[in-house]
Amino acid sequence: MVITLTTDFGYQDPFVGIMKGVIATINPQAQVIDISHGVPAQDIMAGALILQQAVPYFPAGTIHVAVVDPGVGGGRKPILIEQGGSYFIGPDNGVLSLALAGKPSKRIVELTNRDYQLKNLSNTFHGRDIFAPVAAHLAAGVLATQFGAPLETIVQLPMPEVVSGENQITGEIIYIDGFGNLFTNLRQRDLTGQPSERLAVELAGRALDGLVTTYGAVGAGEFACLWNSWGLLEISVNGGNARKQTGAKIGDRVTLKVSQ
Repeated sequence: MVITLTTDFGYQDPFVGIMKGVIATINPQAQVIDISHGVPAQDIMAGALILQQAVPYFPAGTIHVAVVDPGVGGGRKPILIEQGGSYFIGPDNGVLSLALAGKPSKRIVELTNRDYQLKNLSNTFHGRDIFAPVAAHLAAGVLATQFGAPLETIVQLPMPEVVSGENQITGEIIYIDGFGNLFTNLRQRDLTGQPSERLAVELAGRALDGLVTTYGAVGAGEFACLWNSWGLLEISVNGGNARKQTGAKIGDRVTLKVSQ
């Protein structure tokens, strides 16, 4: 069975390797695939978006472990969710919620059964002590119901609102990838009724060009505003770095305006 890992641990420290070691000790047959360990530190939204985009490309039965957990050791619950034949394990802080959005969950379990956790439970590394062991045991055939008590609901991570106005719609930057491309919460469906060929992009009050279809549709160093592989409006620079060139950050407003 496949186990995926999505964390903000990076590669400088041994945390990812330790989680893999725990899984291998409990269940050497499990196949572990890294989705990302480059989630910005403690950025729950970025982790949730990355997981959401990756999940559709894995087979049914996959166990997805996501650990972006600034509240580790506090009041948030460790959980396991069964949905559509696949499983999601991590902290109940919203990091799992986008991948589950719009689909009913068959089962939600709070991970309270210490029999399937490491013996010495720390307050700072539940990826090692709870989430990795549970994933390994689940992949080995332990039933989801055996890991703890049922829950009715989980924490939902709210997406920023898209605001429609006269001849414009406004969203914001929600993710910045490793190339410095700026991902917004604006989707093509938000343009219903707007003439896409006459739309211009404005970033935090700075006017950019209109929409193109590929990065190479503009000259080197020029802005390319396009619908990306996530289905989101992206602001990029051909051969450059939009984040560095604009100084943009998460939460900056992006507006699509109908040009006159």
